Amino acid sequence: MRILVTGAAGFLGSHLCERLLNEGHSVVGMDNFITGSPDNLAHLANNPRFEFIRHDVANFIFVPGKIDAVLHFASPASPNPSSPYGYTNLPIQTMKAGALGTHNTLGVARAQNARYLLASTSEIYGDPLEHPQKETYWGHVDPIGVRSVYDEAKRFAEALTMAYHRYHGIDTRIVRIFNTYGPRMRLDDGRVVPNFIQQALRGEPLTVYGDGSQTRSFCYVDDLIEGIYRLLMSDEHLPVNIGNPAEITILEFAETINRLVGNQAGIIRKDHLRLGDDPQRRRPDITRAKEILKWQPTISLEEGIKKTIPYFKKKLGLE
Repeated sequence: MRILVTGAAGFLGSHLCERLLNEGHSVVGMDNFITGSPDNLAHLANNPRFEFIRHDVANFIFVPGKIDAVLHFASPASPNPSSPYGYTNLPIQTMKAGALGTHNTLGVARAQNARYLLASTSEIYGDPLEHPQKETYWGHVDPIGVRSVYDEAKRFAEALTMAYHRYHGIDTRIVRIFNTYGPRMRLDDGRVVPNFIQQALRGEPLTVYGDGSQTRSFCYVDDLIEGIYRLLMSDEHLPVNIGNPAEITILEFAETINRLVGNQAGIIRKDHLRLGDDPQRRRPDITRAKEILKWQPTISLEEGIKKTIPYFKKKLGLE
């Protein structure tokens, strides 16, 4: 197939482009570099089956030639207000990517009679009252809070995708992505994985907010991309959670990072900084992914962190 991937220069988008090329497909990558980096695609530059278009998905999209599938991954994704790339600092761009970008990419799929895959998020569940979160859970969100620019953009994107599926008969898929980590994450992303690994590599104490009892479930990027690829090749139209159900507290995660890096500086506690309805617990129910896609993660947290550390070392000039 010839596949359009928006957000191609991002963390997930670049890994997705790589996987699709390895599977023998041709890829048209699209990005405006607002949060993505050309470095993430540099190794694909000489691949004859890879093309790149610099473009903002909020504007009308035209791609010459036949497109067989559209994967919409373009959006700021970090909730951290201390990062210039966080969606709270790019609120309008985030909403445009989720709303106008979804509309424009669905337009490409409709015009080309192409299959379509939307990258949605576990953030649509908000600060969940159900645990773990099933796809049938409607969510517990603040529609006007500081996080709403991302949450509501993705909720709208899902609704629009299903509208195109039901009304226009577009062959759509929706993946709800849970916390993912691995090489090519931005160092200045502001999220817990790059923050902790950088602090540990510099021999600094890891900063844990509150008592560290809030939980996350971390999925290594290769596992996630495998799940997404299986979903793309499936006939499933309803949302599917892709993530790792192994739940860990932030305090336990900090201790794990220190142990794997060999950082003796320990941990410091700071007052809990909660951004809006920042979820206190996050864990996917992946029953549907197991049943429909025959997928589940295979890479443990320890193994995945060991695969990620060399990338951060290189980026920090510590090799």
